[in-house]
Amino acid sequence: MGNFAANEGLSIFVILVWLGINVFLFVHFYMAFLVDRYYYTRVILGQALSWARAPAACLNFNCMLILLPVCRNLLSFLRGSIQCCSRTAARQLDRNLTFHKLVAYMIALHTAIHIIAHLFNFERFMDSQLMINSSYLPYVLSQIGNNDNRSYLNPIRSNETNPTIVMFTTIAGLTGVVITLALILIITSSMEVIRRSYFEVFWFTHHLFIVFFIGLVLHGVGRIVRGQTVESVNVHNPNECHSHFETWGQNNSCPVPVFAGNPPMTWKWVVGPMFLYVCERLVRFYRSQQKVVITKVVMHPSKTLELQMKKKGFKMEVGQYVFIQCPSISQLEWHPFTLTSAPEEDHLSVHIRIVGDWTQALYTACGGDKTVVLDAWTLPKMAIDGPFGTASEDVFRYEVVMLVGAGIGVTPFASVLKSVWYKHVQENNVFTKKVINSTKFSCITSFIKCYV
Repeated sequence: MGNFAANEGLSIFVILVWLGINVFLFVHFYMAFLVDRYYYTRVILGQALSWARAPAACLNFNCMLILLPVCRNLLSFLRGSIQCCSRTAARQLDRNLTFHKLVAYMIALHTAIHIIAHLFNFERFMDSQLMINSSYLPYVLSQIGNNDNRSYLNPIRSNETNPTIVMFTTIAGLTGVVITLALILIITSSMEVIRRSYFEVFWFTHHLFIVFFIGLVLHGVGRIVRGQTVESVNVHNPNECHSHFETWGQNNSCPVPVFAGNPPMTWKWVVGPMFLYVCERLVRFYRSQQKVVITKVVMHPSKTLELQMKKKGFKMEVGQYVFIQCPSISQLEWHPFTLTSAPEEDHLSVHIRIVGDWTQALYTACGGDKTVVLDAWTLPKMAIDGPFGTASEDVFRYEVVMLVGAGIGVTPFASVLKSVWYKHVQENNVFTKKVINSTKFSCITSFIKCYV
């Protein structure tokens, strides 16, 4: 239990804090719409008002977080900054994609609750317009603002329409449909079976997050959820005035309540992460424009392609990975590969197993299907983004290291074993005293080019 607490305690603490914030926001905003200001809104909508607004607040919070775990340069910077203080804290950054998925599941959950609640809301807004009865309070409330249309409560302004038309003719309805469809496509294409078999589908549909965030920011602009203004509540107490609504606006009676929509708040939650992500993409674009030269192409058994490349100013640590793009294959696709070269070498190398359309196209472009040696100028141009850190960077901070891998999963250890050999040859003293290697791969010998 002590070892479990030391290794997993911080992760569990972070998850509990995240869940606690979600619960707090849900309860807080649920109660916030039970106040007098929304008394008349609840007359029409009932408890569905709070059930719609509470998950909306949680959506804002989780949409604020969803981009941060995929800011690779930010994570690399944080990893380097935290490592000097706490290796346990730095290791949590290696679980960024796990947290990204958890946040996505939470977004899906709150989106479902939000949509279901608003479906009830639209139906009740419509019913209050259709119930033509001056002695029926929801109908009276729905008629407020019919003349000047400035202080209305019911966003459905006519009984000659239906919720479907309203859904596609209001900002909230239209953006809601768009971001829901985008979210469905993003989540379904992220399933492991699709991600592994049809990576391009996953990659391209994931970029619908741009549409999702634009729609999310615009979703509240229409101010469809409305309540009494503070000034109106001061002169028109709904707890006292609701029982004699027939005389509103008459002498010695309560004035007609004035309503207004809430200003959009989502942008305040997501503008910071969106700015960081834009900076992240600018850094990636700058790196992708730097020249990369392929110096050597090696074909290994088991259809594994080794690319040795050089890039000016490129520096790495053991176990790091890069994202590679081949513009002649796709201008948009970037694929992650672990570096198999050592920091002591004058080049960087990756080993790529041919298992999909993109890797097969790269194999062909590099002449893997030809028996003749290709000239250097005929090799495809490459772009590299990275390197990015992993837990393997800490390998030389431990006295005893065990390396366990199989198949193409041995690639991080190729870099480690090479570096061990170079440090031994150069007689560099390191804290690590023993390396236990348990790997299984048909070309592991050519991977490490050394014996340890």
